[in-house]
Amino acid sequence: MSAFPGTFAFDEYGRPFIILRDQEQQKRITGTDAIKTHIMAARQIASTLKTSLGPKGLDKIMVSSDGDVTVTNDGATIMKLMEVDHEIAKLMVQLSQSQDDEIGDGTTGVVVLAGALLEQAEGLIDRGIHPIRIADGFELAAQCAIKQLDAIAEPFPVDPNNKEPLIQIAMTTLGSKIVNKCHRQMAEMAVDAVLNVADIEKKDVNFELIKIETKVGGRMEDSMLVKGVIVDKTLSHSQMPKELKNVKLAILTCPFEPPKPKTKHKLDVTSAEDYRALRDYEQEKFKQMVKQVKDAGATLAICQWGFDDEANHLLLQQELPAVRWVGGPEIELIAIATGGRIVPRFEELTPEKLGSAGLVREMAFGTSKDKMLVIEECKNSKAVTIFLRGGNAMIIAEAKRSIHDAICVVRSLVKDSRIVYGGGAAEISCSLAVAKEADQLSTLEQYAFRAFSVALESIPLALAENSGLHPVETLSELKASQVAENRPSLGVDCMLTGDSDMKNHNVVESLHSKKQQILLSTQLVKMILKIDDVRSNSSGM
Repeated sequence: MSAFPGTFAFDEYGRPFIILRDQEQQKRITGTDAIKTHIMAARQIASTLKTSLGPKGLDKIMVSSDGDVTVTNDGATIMKLMEVDHEIAKLMVQLSQSQDDEIGDGTTGVVVLAGALLEQAEGLIDRGIHPIRIADGFELAAQCAIKQLDAIAEPFPVDPNNKEPLIQIAMTTLGSKIVNKCHRQMAEMAVDAVLNVADIEKKDVNFELIKIETKVGGRMEDSMLVKGVIVDKTLSHSQMPKELKNVKLAILTCPFEPPKPKTKHKLDVTSAEDYRALRDYEQEKFKQMVKQVKDAGATLAICQWGFDDEANHLLLQQELPAVRWVGGPEIELIAIATGGRIVPRFEELTPEKLGSAGLVREMAFGTSKDKMLVIEECKNSKAVTIFLRGGNAMIIAEAKRSIHDAICVVRSLVKDSRIVYGGGAAEISCSLAVAKEADQLSTLEQYAFRAFSVALESIPLALAENSGLHPVETLSELKASQVAENRPSLGVDCMLTGDSDMKNHNVVESLHSKKQQILLSTQLVKMILKIDDVRSNSSGM
């Protein structure tokens, strides 16, 4: 063999041939070194997120390459904006993203858990245990933890008439966010929004019916839930009435303008008479259109397209208020909320196709000229809008992410209404169950089980650390109490109230979310442990 192992080989006649071209330009890490590098990268990412966990978690400022500043506490958002370069770190980003897509909450915890599992795996690899045995052991331990979660889960009544338990859960989610000064109000808005659009029998929530609108200015306490639609548009003419009651809406996707032939055409106007005739024809057409809308009984026209000043003036004369340039998604929401039909041609407009709303009003803000149109008291209250206010764009963006998390959690409870207790209580309980199971095993997997049990403790440890408690002491006390009293609701007392029972604090999480966290992080760790060779082109590095 030549000086480059694996690059040249010789056939039976002694002639060299190349197996891998440009081997010296390729960067290659193999075996345990590869796994160690991956574990280091993943731990780095996990340690960044660790400080954002829990109600006393800290926020991160992310500055993008073009200078946009984002202040956030949401694990998935931090990961998305981190612009990581390492291939394993990218997998961690996708991990938090998939937790966000599936559940919407628990995005920080899932990354911290994956980091802890890899940290434990490193110790086992150093002891000479094969990575595949570790991965299989972790998989079995995850199943054992899931079983324990099912055992300690409690049923949770989702009752539209008794919202208090749901509000408590939404408040748990919002506890670690920037909005916690109007904690209760935000939680109530999230719960009301979900219950308005939820189909309790089918256990389904259509997210498209919940629209979140934001407006800079005002206090966060001014945020509200509108049972209807808010459109960032105003009435087309400033002299149209600012408030309309018992409105019949014509929802039009056809433009208010004279019909034009669809073919390429040229119109020669040779005399003033021709021009006058053309103008009269246009006016006649406008009048006919307005008459068709009025005859159908409409008292407000919502148009997808614009119309010129002449048409605007005519609408004002005929006392038909109108809104122009309303976007597609908003038109659909208005149609759903008011029970109207979207009409593509004036000829097809009939009284049955009109939507109805109890009140349409223009909302003005402070000294700015910005106005928004609110359509509320609709006959079908299935479409709702959450309207958020705040001191600056960053706070509003974070409030929007927080409300999204809260909505997702309430939705996952509507889908699967079992809960476990938060504050690290569920993790400690699973950790004890997995450690107990390890003692029953006689195979090598018992080491992986014990490592998994230690990794689960990383969540309560991080919570205690972020809350200014002594982490190891707190954890040992909680483990001892959980075993002695057989109460799986004992968790880290982040608010320093002196009571560790999460039941009394109403700190609860959905079972579905916890299961997902454990399964997703175990799958990722298993995948990382199975990689033993990395090749990258050094020119691309």
